[in-house]
Amino acid sequence: MVQFERLDPAVILVVEDDALVQLELADWLAELGLTVLTADNADQALVVLGARTDIEFMISDIQMPGSMDGISLAHHVAERWPKISILVVSGMFQTPLSALPAGSRFFPKPFDRQKLWEALSGSDAPGAPIAPPARLRPPPRSGCA
Repeated sequence: MVQFERLDPAVILVVEDDALVQLELADWLAELGLTVLTADNADQALVVLGARTDIEFMISDIQMPGSMDGISLAHHVAERWPKISILVVSGMFQTPLSALPAGSRFFPKPFDRQKLWEALSGSDAPGAPIAPPARLRPPPRSGCA
């Protein structure tokens, strides 16, 4: 089993209409040390984003009810709040990076927790599009192969 180091406090918004997926993801991220906010759709997400100035990450599903889907939300957030790192997820669609705003990432469902964690902590690859705050640190490297 993969061991995850706790992250320093950072605020993440999870936009997911499936209550079980939202709860599981929010619980896991909170266990990692993140402050987790949730929204069931893009409309709720925009309200949360408008009320907070401390959100550093957003994870959004693509297909959800409301006035816009996750890709439209990602573009809106990238334009209005460019410092927020964006991860777009879907179990239904394989989204090409060209459909997403520059610097955002796509992850298929079900999530690979290790890859998602690496994207959030910035430890997945040099030059990766997501640029998390410096205070988020990668897990310690194990000597075991």
